[in-house]
Amino acid sequence: MTSRITSGGEHNVLQSQTFKRIIRNYDLYLLFLPTLAYFIIFHYVPMYGLQIAFKNFNPVKGIAGSPWVGFDNFERFFESYQLTTIIRNTLGISIYELLVAFPAPIILALMINQLTSERFKRFVQTITYAPHFISTVVVVGIVYLLLSPKTGAVNSFLGLFGIDPIFFMGSPDWFKTVFVFSGVWQSVGWGTIIYLAALTAVNPDLHEAATVDGATKLQRVLHVDIPSIMPTVIIMLIMNMGHIMSVGFEKVYLMQNQLNIDSSETIQTYVYKAGLVQAQYSYASAIGLFNTVINFILLIAVNQLSKSMKQSSLW
Repeated sequence: MTSRITSGGEHNVLQSQTFKRIIRNYDLYLLFLPTLAYFIIFHYVPMYGLQIAFKNFNPVKGIAGSPWVGFDNFERFFESYQLTTIIRNTLGISIYELLVAFPAPIILALMINQLTSERFKRFVQTITYAPHFISTVVVVGIVYLLLSPKTGAVNSFLGLFGIDPIFFMGSPDWFKTVFVFSGVWQSVGWGTIIYLAALTAVNPDLHEAATVDGATKLQRVLHVDIPSIMPTVIIMLIMNMGHIMSVGFEKVYLMQNQLNIDSSETIQTYVYKAGLVQAQYSYASAIGLFNTVINFILLIAVNQLSKSMKQSSLW
């Protein structure tokens, strides 16, 4: 009985302290409210509509009035002749990006960190950051112009070596490469920000000790810088693994055409065509839910694997 009274008293004290802390920092909580409202309104409330994945949704009857069909929409997707192509393309682009686009900002951040001239460092950062602020539509337009088989700069350069023009945007074999490397050009500078921030936390004494021991710049990068930012790298890797089934929609759709459709049809473009173009709302919702569940499972699995290896983790 005494222990219950004691625990209850401690609980009340903790509640009182929490309430006082909130009152004391009310301005910070007010700043947080718009973000909280955004996530509740646009991310949590719409979850109510997920049930149409298990229904034969009729806009006239509404979500509540539409009949339940169980897992019929999921079975239809799993039996679709396009399933293999869609999954293969989605995973192919995601893994390609993970192998090329993920390490690119890390390497660039390590290189920028080694620059001794602050003025030149700022210049490089500005040049590499700039493409991030270009809209996806403009980026795809630039890609089309550069890779044009008739007037493109790339094919003109290849012609100097006697290589016949290549229709990059109409070739299924080139789609993934063009997509990934154009994405690297657009986002690599912006992605370095978090790694440069992590590098600023590296203890200078470690570099001084390594220099005294005769370590070269490359050795200091390998044995001081990289181990120091590894927790950040692992966290970013876990977050990327949580999006491995989501390659985005806008850029893929803009680069897609009937000639490269075999390599460019992904889950996101297929959901758009099935859901909005063909008005198969329940079917598209089922595919989207399947995609989200797979991403969630991968996120949990990779996070647990990182924890089991005594590495950094999200939780």
